[in-house]
Order: sequence, then C-alpha cells, then structure tokens
Amino acid sequence: MSNIKHQKSIPAMRLSGLEPFNVTADVGFVNIGERTNVTGSKAFARMILNNQFDEALAVARQQVENGAQVIDINMDEAMLNSEAAMTRFLNLIASEPDIARVPIMIDSSKWSVIEAGLKCIQGKPIVNSISLKEGEDSFRKQARLIRRYGAASVVMAFDEVGQADTYRRKTEICKRCYEILVNEIGFPAEDIIFDPNIFAIATGIEEHDNYAVDFINATRWIKENLPGAKVSGGVSNVSFSFRGNDRVREAIHTVFLYHAVQAGMDMGIVNAGQLGVYADLDPELRERVEDVVLNRFKEKEGKTPTERLLDIADQFKGGGAKQVENLIWREAPVRERLTHALVHGITTFIEEDTEALRAQIMGAGGRPIEVIEGPLMDGMNVVGDLFGQGKMFLPQVVKSARVMKQAVALLIPYIEEEKRQHIAAGGEAKAKGKIVMATVKGDVHDIGKNIVTVVLQCNNFEVVNMGVMVPCAQILQKAKEEKADIVGLSGLITPSLEEMTYVAQEMQRDDYFRGRQTPLMIGGATTSRVHTAVKIAPHYDGPVVYVPDASRSVSVASSLLSDESAKKFVQDLRDDYVRIRERHANKKAAPTITLEAARKNRELIDWAAYVPEKPKFIGRRVFKNFSLSEIAKYIDWTPFFQTWDLAGKFPAILDDEVVGVEARKVFEDAKVLLEKLINGQWLQADAVVAFYPANAVGDDIVLYSDEARQHPLFVWHNLRQQAERPVVDGVQRPNRCLADYVAPKDSSVADYLGCFAVTTGHGVEKKVAEFQAKHDDYSAIMLKALADRLAEAFAELMHHRVRTDLWAYASDEILTNDQMINEEYRGIRPAPGYPACPAHEVKEDLLRVLGSEDIGMTLTESIAMNPASSVSGFYLAHPDARYFNVGKVSADQIEDLAQRRGVPIEDIRRQLSSSLD
Repeated sequence: MSNIKHQKSIPAMRLSGLEPFNVTADVGFVNIGERTNVTGSKAFARMILNNQFDEALAVARQQVENGAQVIDINMDEAMLNSEAAMTRFLNLIASEPDIARVPIMIDSSKWSVIEAGLKCIQGKPIVNSISLKEGEDSFRKQARLIRRYGAASVVMAFDEVGQADTYRRKTEICKRCYEILVNEIGFPAEDIIFDPNIFAIATGIEEHDNYAVDFINATRWIKENLPGAKVSGGVSNVSFSFRGNDRVREAIHTVFLYHAVQAGMDMGIVNAGQLGVYADLDPELRERVEDVVLNRFKEKEGKTPTERLLDIADQFKGGGAKQVENLIWREAPVRERLTHALVHGITTFIEEDTEALRAQIMGAGGRPIEVIEGPLMDGMNVVGDLFGQGKMFLPQVVKSARVMKQAVALLIPYIEEEKRQHIAAGGEAKAKGKIVMATVKGDVHDIGKNIVTVVLQCNNFEVVNMGVMVPCAQILQKAKEEKADIVGLSGLITPSLEEMTYVAQEMQRDDYFRGRQTPLMIGGATTSRVHTAVKIAPHYDGPVVYVPDASRSVSVASSLLSDESAKKFVQDLRDDYVRIRERHANKKAAPTITLEAARKNRELIDWAAYVPEKPKFIGRRVFKNFSLSEIAKYIDWTPFFQTWDLAGKFPAILDDEVVGVEARKVFEDAKVLLEKLINGQWLQADAVVAFYPANAVGDDIVLYSDEARQHPLFVWHNLRQQAERPVVDGVQRPNRCLADYVAPKDSSVADYLGCFAVTTGHGVEKKVAEFQAKHDDYSAIMLKALADRLAEAFAELMHHRVRTDLWAYASDEILTNDQMINEEYRGIRPAPGYPACPAHEVKEDLLRVLGSEDIGMTLTESIAMNPASSVSGFYLAHPDARYFNVGKVSADQIEDLAQRRGVPIEDIRRQLSSSLD
C-alpha cells in the first residue's frame, strides 16, 4: 500500500522575482530563457570569463524583454570559480529591477553552486536539479535546504544505479522521491517538477523500443498517484535516431506529444516547427510512427515497427513529401479544403473554395451563413486550440485570420441580401461577445493592440478597433453605442498609464458601466499586473484585468463572459489584486540613499585629462528622403520577432528548437515585403541632427546656442540613481546620472552634446489602409513592424555617421552591424522615456530646438511622437558614457527636481509615478 498522503487541495506553483508568477493551467508552457548559461551560450561564457558582467546583465535583460517568464542561470565552466560567479551575477541582477522582476532558475550540476545562488537570490526560484544519484541522505539534505530557501525544484528520475529507463524504474524513483519530499520533509507537492527522462526510440536496439511508452505511462502514473507534481521532458530526444529527416522527426514529435499530453505532460522542450497537426499527418506515415511510438505490432509482415518506418522514411526526406501533400489536400471535399486552408494560412484558393461551397449550400436550399458557421468556424476553432496549446504562433494565427477575412468578405454581399429578404433570420454567426478596443489619448502605438484584435476575432469575438489617440469620452460613448461586453485599453508610453486610470475613474462615475460591471482589459508595453492592481483597479468597481500578451487575451475574454465561470474568475482576480496591493504596501523596497549621498557617489571622470572633439558644425542639419535600402542594412531583427511573440535573438532564433521554423517563415515574409516597400518607396525617411555647446550644472545639462555659452537653448533636467549600489570586487558601483558624462560648467572644459530625431512613418498609414481594404491584417501588421525597425535602424545609421563624420570623434571606427547592435562603440544615444532618462517631458524642448516640424514630426498631448515609427534622443560622446537604469527615486530628489524645473511637485510626481520609491 502506498505511503503517499493524498492532499485534498493543492495550490498552484507560485514562483516570483520582484513580481509573482503563478504557474496555473491558464499559463500553459512556461518559457525559460536559457541564454544566461555558460554551457549553452559561447557568447555569454566569453563575457563571464572576460569579467564583462555589465554586458552579461544586458543578455539577461534582453531575455526578459524577449518574453522569458523565467531565466535559467548556469555558471558551470571549468575555468570559472562557479560559486563566486553565480553569487556575483545574481547580486548584480538584484540591483536591476527590470531583470529581477522574473523568477530565476538556478542551474548547476554542483550543489555548492546551487546553494551559493540560493543564499543571495530574492523571490522564489527553481532549482535545476536534484536526484537520488548520490543517495537519500544527500537528497534529503538538498531538498530540506531548497525548502528552507523557499524554492521549487526539478527532480530527475535518477538514483544510485543511474537514469531511469523503464516504466518500473521511472515510477519507483519518482514515487520514492515524492514520499521523501512530501511525507518526510514537507516539501510542497506543487513545487515538484519530475523529469522522467525521454530517450530515443527506433534506434534498432530492442531495449529502446518501449522508451516512449514507458515515459507516457510514467507520466500518467505520476499525475494519478503523485498529486500536485508536474512533468517535463526534452521531447526532441525521442526522435534522435532520425536526425536529418525533419519530416519523420515532426511526425514522431507530433504523435508522441499527442499521447504524452493526453497522459498529463505539463511542459516540454520541442522544436515547434517540427510539430504538425496529428490529424493532418500523412496517414501511412502516422500509422507507422504510431506503431513505433506505442511499440505495437512488434512483428507485422515479418518486420519490426522500426523496420517498417525505415521502409518509407526516405520518401519524406528533403521536404519532397510536403509538396505532394500540398497537392493532395486539393483533392479533398470542399469543406475540408476550407478548414485546411485556415489552419495552414493558405489564401491561394480561398475565394474559389468559398464560392464553390456557397453555391453548393444555397443550391440545396441552405444559407450563406452556413459557410461561416460550418467549415470556417471549425477551422478557426482548430487554430484557437493549437494557439492555446502553444503549437501555433502569432504569425500563423494572423495568416489564418487573413484567410478567414477574405472568405467572409466574399460571403458578406450574400448575407446582406439574405438579411434584406429574411430579417428574422439574422445575419452572421453569433459572436461570443463584443469588445471595444482603443489606444488611449496621446498614444499612437497600436501594433500589439491590432494583433490582439486579430487573435480575438479568430476566436469568434466581435472587436471594434477604434485606433489610436482615442479620448476617454469617445471610447465610452462607442462602448455604449455598440453595447460592448468588454472595454480594452492599450498604451506604450508611461503617460498612457495615467490616462488608463482616468478611463477607469470615468467608468466608475458612469451609471451605465458601473451598473453593468463592464469589464476593463488593460494591455501594452508599460502596463503590468502590479500597476493594474495598485493604480487602476481601485478606481473602478467592475473587473479590471491585465492582459500581458495576445495569447492570454482569449482566455481572459472567455472567462469574463462565461456564464459558468465568470463569477469565480472575477472573485479570484479581486482576491489576487488584494494580495498584490498588500504585498506592494508591505514590500521591502531596494535600499535607497539620500540624493546628497548619491551625488557624492557620482561617476568620477578625470575632466582635466579629457579634451572633447568639436563637431564639424554647430546647429541643425536636415536629411530628407534618405535611402531606405541604406537604412535597411542597419536593421536589428531581434525586436521584430518580439512583435510576433517569437522569443529569441537573431539570427539564432532561426534555428531555435521551439520557434525556429516559424521564425524563418515570418523572416522570409518580412524580407519580401521590405524589398517591395524599398522598391516602391512606400515610406519616406527623414532626419534632423544638431550639435550644441553643452556643460553639466549639477545633475542638469545646459545646451547653448553658440560657443560663447551665454544663451541657453534649454536645460535638460536629469535624474540620478538612488538605489544603494553593490560593492563588486571591493569597489562600490557609482550612482549614475547622464550629467556625469558631460563636462561640468566649472571645469573649464568646452564640451558638446548632440540631438536627433528620425522618422520612417510617413506613408505607413496609407499602405496599411490598402492592406486592410484587402482584408490582409498580416501584411498591415508586418508593414508597421518593418517601419518601426527601419526607424530604429535609421537612428543607428545616423549615430554611426555622427561618430565617424558629422562629429567625427571616432572617425576610424570600423564595426559590423552586430557590433553596433551590441553597442560596441564609443558614446551613447539615450532617449527620453527609457531607463536612463525616464521623463518624457524633455522631448518638448528637444523637438522644438531640432525644428522637427520640418520633417513632419510632432508630439501628442501625452508627449508621444507622431508618426509612431519615430525615434528621438541625444548623443553623448565621452568614452565612459554608458546606459543604466535610474530605477526608483526618493522624495528628496522629486522635490529637488521640481525646484530645478520650476513646476509644482504634484506635476513631477505624476510624470514620474512609475519611478517613485
């Protein structure tokens, strides 16, 4: 009889960095960033070995920005003091809130390294990993320490004999571990992640034939007998014997996961590009793979399952079978063809097939709406399911939406005619609910909102997308007119957060929304769960829900509008927000020092030994109709993939285990569209650059009109870091301010500062409208994403010209594009609204002095740049200048800044609300 104590109710796994992360059923697969791993990244290992910890921090930050929900840190390198490296890196992360907000996975084969990490980490991490390979005493000791440190843990199916390779061994070891962890030590069951080992099948060795079955059965047993425990594994291992034949590997992964997920597998590492739709696999291939995976029919026609699979494997090499499949699906009945076209995003035959089915249905006395309610919605339901399971990615979903819209556009005239003739019959398929969405007043960014709109529409929600810069009154009026079930707000810049709070307050004031408890969804780059709970939700009695990305929008909207689960969803949300507000009120903020102490610990620069280079001109210079093809050479593609929720660094993302194949597809589409926009001159690239004499006065930088330095153009008021800085190698890090990198007024050093504004946004909206008129959201979103990339590339190009020619302080610079993207050059170009300069207000003076109206650039009332595909900022040339995060500032600095700027302190508090200590 089992000694396992079954628990009646086991909570979700709760992890945290500075912010909580609950691993619930809604989260799906958790994305773990692995680039901060010296064993898996040569670049990261080189940085650590070369003592370049600031650069290594940038890698961690990039992972978080790329969407990693947890970051894995490994310092197992023979030439490293791994314990010291782990401790130092984690301490540096702790002082960087934008990284430290996510949970950490401490990864090492050495317990001493794991414990070194656990001693200094904040939040609740995951330990990777422990096992019984060194015996129970060591296992108990390590598990108790992990529990004392409050961490979760990966537990390998590994004992004193070795790795578990059979069902009996897997279950015995996992059970043994579970009983020790839960019953003896009191380790929370929800914090256990078993890895029962996935091994290669179809190797020709008979003992390997049952490996997949053993894993699947062990997974089922774990989920049924070890309550709360989770199961993970490296799926790609199962097909290792078919390296070089991607089609067969895809089929093996698909069939294996089909059965493993049904058995209860929670997580897995698999190349999603090598993952097909189970029902769409070639029937003969699927049957023979299933024989191998399930180890069935050990002898058929005198051959083993492996031998029978090998008989046909060569037919699927080199992608040849894919072309055959593309021809075969056209022979299926028209209903199946429509569903197939939606799932695979194929527009080639959509009008032909839609018209054929419409004629067939209406010829039999049916209605045109049946085409939508039948095969089109069936196809979109498949798309929604696959997206929710992480088996499809945003680019695929948006392509599916393009197919759907083109089909519906053909049917609309027939549906409208039917409405006129049969008013009582109704029109389109009943939507799950209606959502009014808008980018709030003063904000012009809408790529993310448009993607969310498409994803919701793909899941049969009716969405009214109001566009950008929409005032609160218009949003609420439209919501009333449309009888909206949900209101959705989006924003990218920090002033948008205040506008969202205002919308919530107005909904509370309005009996219509307060009485109906109309849900409010919040999303955008500057938003967060904590901000929503603390700053927005308290102002409205109805549900206020933070939606972190497009993949969550469907589950949130469905839960809010569900007759069965809405009440519980809203109550759980409110309970969660109460806990967040309590934690926020009671949290121990990172220690701060006084402004006076921070200024004493400024970055020290030997100005007496520095002679600034003088720019080639003083004043401004305008560049009109700059070559798009030249700009394109400077594109940093990594953020482009982030737009499509594909996490990874370019070009490595193209070969990524999970998203590589889809990344290559969307990259090819981008290159095709980029060539069209360059050849067709769809966009206009304009820039203005200026150089002025400048000196620092305290924490401010004064720009002068001429060399006499008597007539200030404007004063750039800066903030200084006030967090208590760590001591590294016996030296305390400075409390930095951008003014530290400009020569002080009293130094007698005649320094200079550069200003710039670039835009590639003129012409975007016209082409986007053309695509949308053709029901092609995919191309519309792609164009906006490319325009944004070109704007950033234009900023990179102009900075290069400034360094080598216009200012020429690095005239001999020879760098590759990758080196420029990695900022391996002298000087920086900080931009308002970014970590080193969080205040947006300086843009008003910056664009005024630049005369940005000459290139059609203006500011909205919330100080967002218009057009959206624009960049502005400053050039600092000192060799020691570097980027940093100001972080939280205290009341003494807010008061000091208000006095320096001559504005009410309330205005400063409002403008810097996200930076307040």
